[in-house]
Amino acid sequence: MEEEINVPEVLSDDVILSKVYIIRKVKVMLDRDLAELYGVETKYLKRQVRRNIIRFPEDFMFELTEKELRIWRSQFVTSNKDKMGLRYLPYAFTEDGIAQLSTVLNSESAIKVNLQIIRIFSRLRSMALSHADILLKLEQLEKMGLNHDRHIELIFKYLRQFEKSRQDEVDFKDRPRIGFKPSTGI
Repeated sequence: MEEEINVPEVLSDDVILSKVYIIRKVKVMLDRDLAELYGVETKYLKRQVRRNIIRFPEDFMFELTEKELRIWRSQFVTSNKDKMGLRYLPYAFTEDGIAQLSTVLNSESAIKVNLQIIRIFSRLRSMALSHADILLKLEQLEKMGLNHDRHIELIFKYLRQFEKSRQDEVDFKDRPRIGFKPSTGI
């Protein structure tokens, strides 16, 4: 029987987003973070995954290598002695793997948290798509306005010259004065 730890009804998006990492160029969440969010022990989560390993192909979940774990730890500037609560190599779950976790963790709170995580991943994906749309539009503008590029470059050239002359003026005013200084006491 699964032992549930007390989990708040609704977690803030920031709490969940702070536990999303990019490993192997994929957004993932680690087993220990998911266990914490679901209100179960990490060993319970891992045991359920191992019992149902056929549900978790490599594009759903993978185990970090020693090198990946070292890189992940280095992002937090921790000492080598500090395992950050990890005794074993953690599992990293992709969005699909997180969705699959709801089939092996049957508690009501785990399902609620799982739905919230999936919604956040969906929002992240739609944000990435909107950024892709913006980049596509910029590329289209760039292709259409080859003549405009020269004008824009000229504007930036003049702006840089203007900024340099302003900086030169400030530097001139702030420079230490040298030369003869009349004495005021005589």
